[in-house]
Amino acid sequence: MTVTILGVPWDERSSFMRGAALAPPAIRTALHSPSSNLCAESGVDLGSEPRLVDAGDLVLPAGGEALDAIDAGASRVLACGTRLLALGGDHAITYPIVRAQVRVHGPLTILHLDAHPDLYDAFEGDRYSHACPFARIMEEGLARRLVQVGLRTATPHQRAQAHRFGVEMIDMPAWRPDLDLDLGPSVYVSLDLDVLDPAFAPAVSHREPGGLSTREVTALLQRLRGTVIGADLVEFNPTRDGDGTTAMVAAKLLKELVAGML
Repeated sequence: MTVTILGVPWDERSSFMRGAALAPPAIRTALHSPSSNLCAESGVDLGSEPRLVDAGDLVLPAGGEALDAIDAGASRVLACGTRLLALGGDHAITYPIVRAQVRVHGPLTILHLDAHPDLYDAFEGDRYSHACPFARIMEEGLARRLVQVGLRTATPHQRAQAHRFGVEMIDMPAWRPDLDLDLGPSVYVSLDLDVLDPAFAPAVSHREPGGLSTREVTALLQRLRGTVIGADLVEFNPTRDGDGTTAMVAAKLLKELVAGML
C-alpha cells in the first residue's frame, strides 16, 4: 500500500487570519531540510521508501467551487488505491476530503486533534468555515465515531453540538500522557497544529495556550493500534513562522503520520 502526500493550499474559510494556504511548500522544505533527515522514530526512512509518493499541490478555484475541487482532487488520488495524507490549508479542507474518503472506505472513525471542536453549525454566517467542518461531517453521517483530543475552547453551542452528534470530547483537563485510545481497526486522523501549546508550535493562526507538547502528540500517534487509512495536517501558518520552528514541527508530525500509514 502506498501513501500519497497531496497539498491543499486553501484558506479562504479562515475566520481570523489568512496564511495557511502557504503551508504545503513550507512543510516540504522543512521535511527535506539538511538540518534533519527523513527517518521517523520507528526507523522508517521516508527518503528510501518507494511506497511514498508526493502528488504536489492542487490548483484550486476561488470561492465555493474550491470545496468540490478539493473533493475531486482527493478522489483522483484515492482512485489509484493509495492512502492519502493531505497538507492544508485551513481546517475547512477536512470536510471535502472526508467526503472523498467515505466513498472509498465507508463512514470513518476519526481522531481529531485540535484546540477547537470545529463543530459550529455556522460561524460568522458561514456554514463551511474552518470552524464548522465536523458539524458538516457529522450531520451527513460521514463518521461513525468522532473522538476529539486536546480541546480547550469548546463553547456551550459546540458542546451542545457534540451531545447532538455523539462526539467523544477529551478536553485538556481530562488529558493523560498515557491516554490509550481504542479506535478500532482503522482510523482517519485530522491533526490541527494548534492542538499543540504555542510554546511548541507558535506559527498557527489561533494560538491557544495550555495545549499538548510535540512529544505528547507524537506518542499518541505512535500508540494508535489500528491502521491509519488517511490523514490531514492543517492550520500551519507560515506567515508567523519567522525562524521555521513550526515548519519543522509540522514535518516531524508528517513523518510520524506517514510511518503509521505505511
